[in-house]
Amino acid sequence: MIHAEISLYPIGTNTTSASFYIAKAIEVIKDYEGVRYEVNPMGTILESTSIDKIYDAAKMMMEVIHNLGVHRVEVIIKVDSRMDKNQKLEEKMESIKKQLGH
Repeated sequence: MIHAEISLYPIGTNTTSASFYIAKAIEVIKDYEGVRYEVNPMGTILESTSIDKIYDAAKMMMEVIHNLGVHRVEVIIKVDSRMDKNQKLEEKMESIKKQLGH
């Protein structure tokens, strides 16, 4: 299973808020087959069995922001590729909670 955290930063807009652009980026992948996502305050987690799907989703997210008239978008992607275990996002969180004694 492959997990990736993607953060998108539109640069040169007339506002310091990025929520409009992030929402549009999420909309473009919400029904993208083969990729699950989870939004958090600092980025979006993508989950797939295919790194190509992750990269395609990231490209779609970036392109939708450009198509909204933003000439520059900074994209940061952090990838966790694990082949010994098919662990979903929720299972990772359960493992952490177990270690915390919850």
